[in-house]
Amino acid sequence: MSQPFSSALLENAVNEFAKLPGIGRKTALRLVLHLLRQEEESVETFGNTIIQLRKEIKYCQICHNISDSDICALCNDATRDDSTICVVENIKEVMVVENTRQFRGRYHVLGGVISPMDGVGPSDLEIDSLVTRVAAGGIKEVILALSATMEGDTTNFYIFRKLAPYDIKISIIARGVSVGDELEYTDEVTLGRSIVNRLPFNETFKS
Repeated sequence: MSQPFSSALLENAVNEFAKLPGIGRKTALRLVLHLLRQEEESVETFGNTIIQLRKEIKYCQICHNISDSDICALCNDATRDDSTICVVENIKEVMVVENTRQFRGRYHVLGGVISPMDGVGPSDLEIDSLVTRVAAGGIKEVILALSATMEGDTTNFYIFRKLAPYDIKISIIARGVSVGDELEYTDEVTLGRSIVNRLPFNETFKS
């Protein structure tokens, strides 16, 4: 049973915070009460920052990473290896892989993984744009760095089949990442070793 509120404004704010992932109503109430204790200017800055983020954020036209401009800083970095693409699920994984300092190639953010249970099919992801990047030439290797879950493996295999006609190396990060683990929760040392010790995809998953 939900607790009664003395203010409809307070209840509405709590309801909105409670919609955030991992935030229950008790935590939402604590956050709202914390904001009420802050200076009005500080709260306005907080709110305006979120509004500005939602209105002005862009997605890189090349790799689909979140960016302030049409082309993200990683794609604009001329020192990176253009011949290697690391395929990840979301922008969180870009940050995780970057923190390992073991990869200096380019990225491709799918925006999720194939999951029929959640109604996510290949057409909902940035798979066709990956194929287009490979078809344009200059790519020697595509590294599949998706989570070691059933959905991740399904997506890996689908991408492998789509890229099979092209003369490139397709590899997968070594399974130092435990089966069933999501990449964003893997420690940086383990993930770094998994990238360095990546394996040819066709030797790991055979149909």
